[in-house]
Amino acid sequence: MKRIQTIILLLFGFCLVTPAQNTSEQLQTNPVVQAFKDSLNQLKASYYAHYRIWEDLDIPVPRSARLNVNFYKLHLPPTYYSAPIRQAFEVDWAPDKKMGMTLADSLRQAISGSSSEWNVPQLTSSADADRWVNKILRNYYIQYPDYVKGNEMSLAGVKAFDDSQVLDTSNKKEIKSYMKTENPVAENVEADNELVVVKPNFWKKTGNGSLQFSQHGISDNWYQGGESTNALLAELKLTANYDDRQKVQFENSLEIKVGFITAPSDTVHKYKTNADLFRLNSKLGVRAVKNLYYTLAAEFKTQFFPNYKTNTNDMISNFLSPAQLDVSLGLDYKLEKSKYKLSVMGSPFSYTFVYIDNDKIINPSSFNVEEGKSTAHLFGSKLTANFDWNIISNISYSSKLDYFTTYNKVIANWENTFNFQVSRYLSAKIFLHARFDDGVKLNEDNDSYFQFKEMLTFGLSYSW
Repeated sequence: MKRIQTIILLLFGFCLVTPAQNTSEQLQTNPVVQAFKDSLNQLKASYYAHYRIWEDLDIPVPRSARLNVNFYKLHLPPTYYSAPIRQAFEVDWAPDKKMGMTLADSLRQAISGSSSEWNVPQLTSSADADRWVNKILRNYYIQYPDYVKGNEMSLAGVKAFDDSQVLDTSNKKEIKSYMKTENPVAENVEADNELVVVKPNFWKKTGNGSLQFSQHGISDNWYQGGESTNALLAELKLTANYDDRQKVQFENSLEIKVGFITAPSDTVHKYKTNADLFRLNSKLGVRAVKNLYYTLAAEFKTQFFPNYKTNTNDMISNFLSPAQLDVSLGLDYKLEKSKYKLSVMGSPFSYTFVYIDNDKIINPSSFNVEEGKSTAHLFGSKLTANFDWNIISNISYSSKLDYFTTYNKVIANWENTFNFQVSRYLSAKIFLHARFDDGVKLNEDNDSYFQFKEMLTFGLSYSW
C-alpha cells in the first residue's frame, strides 16, 4: 500500500514540475520575446555609441546621426550649450531616469522598424531630435567637464561649408607621416611615396582664328550699275597673360589680319587689300591699389602687303612702311565681371615712333612723316580703353579706343567688332573702324580729318 502511495506522489510531483519547465523553455524560445530582447541589446549598443562619440575617434558615427542634420551638435567639438541645462529643469525630467532618457526616447532613435515588429515612432521633428541630443550633452557635461572647452557663443558667425568647399576624397592613397624623434634622421633612405609639389600656373593662353568671305554679284545690265566683287578675310589672335593674383599682371597679344578683294574697276591690279594688319601688344602692370595698376605699355604695328592707288602703280603703303611703335607709362584701371571686362589706361607720358622703309611711298605725310624724311618722333599723352562684353551666349562685342595728342595734333582710332557665333565653327562679324587725324594734309582726294571703314563677313571660326 505504501509503495502505491509513493508512486502516486512521485507522478503528481512530476506533473507539477513538467509544465513549469515547458513554460520556461517556451519563454526562452518564443520569437516575440527573443526579438524584444535583441531590440533592447541593439538599443543599448546604439545609445552608448552616441554617448562615446567623443571618447574614441575610431568609433564610427551612427548612420542615423550621420544622415540627420538635427544632430549637428554631436559632430562639433565638445561645446557647452545652455539648452540642455534649461531642459534639465523642466517638469518631465527626473534624476532617476538613466542618463536623462526614457525608454520611449531611446526607442525612437534606435529602432528603425525594418528589423523589429514593434511599431515605434521615430524622431521626425527637429524639436524632438534636439531634446534627445541635449540629454546626451547634459550627461556628458557631468561626466567629462574637462573636455568641454568652448561655449555656443564661440560658434556665432560660423558659416557652413558650401559645395565649392567640399573636397573630393574618393582617391585614397597611403601617405607616410614623419614625426620628430630624439634619434637622428637616417640619410639616403628611399621613401615609399614621392612628394609631388605642383607649382601654380599663373599664365593663361588663348587663341582665335577665322577664315571668312563675302560675295556680291550683279549682272552687266543691272539698272543701277555696279560691279561684282568677292572678298576674303583671314584673322588670327593669340594672347598670353600672366596674373599672380597679388601684384603683377603681364598681358601680351598678337593680332594678324589679312583681307583681299577683287577689283574689276581697277585696270592695273586684279586684287587689292582691304585689310592688312600686324599688331603686337604688351602691357606690364604692378598693383597700386585694388583695381589700379602702375603700367608700362608698348604696341608695334605694320602691314604685310603693298597697297596701290586705283588704276595706278602709286604705292600708298607697304611692309614696314609705315612701322609704328608706341610706348606709354601711366595708370591702368581694370574691372572684370562675369559678363564684361574693362581696362582704361591714362598715360601722361607717351612716345610714338613712325618709320617708313620704302622710298616709293607717295604721301609720307599721311603717316605724320615729313616729306624727305623716313622717321617721325611724337611726344604727348595717350588714353587707351579696351572693353569686352559677352552680350548673350552667342553674341559678343569688343572695343578698342586710342586717343593720342601732342597738344598740336590729335590721332584717334576707335575699333568696334561685333561677333555673332552661329555654331562652334561658323560665325559672322561686323567690323567698324573710325579714325581722326588732323596732322595730315588735306587735298582733293582727302578733304576731311575723319576716316571710316566697315566690313561684314561670314565664315569659319575656331577658338581655343
